[in-house]
Amino acid sequence: MSHNPIRPWRNIDRRDSRRIMVGRVPVGGGAPISVQTMTNTLTTDVAGTIAQVQACAEAGADIVRVSVPDEASSKALKEIVAESPVPIVADIHFHYKRGVEAAEAGAACLRINPGNIGSADRVAEVIRAARDHGCSIRIGVNAGSLEKHLLDKYGEPCPDAMIESGLDHIRILQDHDFHEFKISVKASDVFMAAAAYQGLAEATDAPIHLGITEAGGLTTGTVKSAIGLGNLLWMGIGDTLRVSLSADPVEEVKVGYEILKALGLRHRGVNIISCPSCARQGFDVIKTVELLEDRLAHIKTPMSLSVIGCVVNGPGEALLTDVGFTGGGAGSGMVYLDGKQAHKLANDGMIEHIVEQVEKKAEQIEAARTVADAAE
Repeated sequence: MSHNPIRPWRNIDRRDSRRIMVGRVPVGGGAPISVQTMTNTLTTDVAGTIAQVQACAEAGADIVRVSVPDEASSKALKEIVAESPVPIVADIHFHYKRGVEAAEAGAACLRINPGNIGSADRVAEVIRAARDHGCSIRIGVNAGSLEKHLLDKYGEPCPDAMIESGLDHIRILQDHDFHEFKISVKASDVFMAAAAYQGLAEATDAPIHLGITEAGGLTTGTVKSAIGLGNLLWMGIGDTLRVSLSADPVEEVKVGYEILKALGLRHRGVNIISCPSCARQGFDVIKTVELLEDRLAHIKTPMSLSVIGCVVNGPGEALLTDVGFTGGGAGSGMVYLDGKQAHKLANDGMIEHIVEQVEKKAEQIEAARTVADAAE
């Protein structure tokens, strides 16, 4: 639950769910909402896949999924898991042996549809491998690959069909006394996905993995994901998420964090509050923000920076941020620290100076956190 006693209209009451572990990452049961992505390299390209996993982890990914379509990929997975700084989810479709191999290779979680694995004996073998090797399982229902009997029953993919599919798959795992699972009901249609997730949240206490699948490119996919995932998260639904973009997986991680940051559910790095710029601006806001985003990408400490082009809204925004800069015209602006005016600054030195002030503030925040942790 996100509690803000001063601004109660910002509170989000998160849905109660069971907690499972994906490797060392807790999912559900009030744990921080984790951010996932998926590699798009060939899994058999071990070096390339490891490099991409590491880049995603550096961007903030808590969990990374890797596709395991064949035996060669299963063999490569063992090397990838050994080098990964975050838990690896093995993406399994249809062939039960890949699930068994992935569990043996050290995957922290198997993404499967139990109904696609085959006979009851094969499902039991995958579940046994997951249990023996400490793997959790994600049931991944997708509107584009629903079972034929459900399409015959409902006529087309719809929320009710997705929920029924998910509950059927849950029953398979529970019949084998396996409860270390989370579940997703993804669709590319925002309305369908949102309705399916709402119904699923009422029908089970399993941790829920959120996603708007096949959302599109960087811009369109970000918008669709922000609408779909943002509204569900606002309702308190969701324990882990992936933003699915036709883009670099690192961008998926960035967008996922920005959605969580906007709702106050996770905080990582510098939250830059900036204006769209207009004729009143005292400096080039757009270029400045672009440069600052790049220069401050290394900072992981949660903090805020306001960069406003003029004095109409600048001072008010700066009151609520750790560091602020407001354009004042005549080639200079005002620097704010901890919401208070600190000093004037010439525009031509603003990038370096703002970076310096943000880095100093990050060090202060981390030092205070270290003292507080020691006191506990």
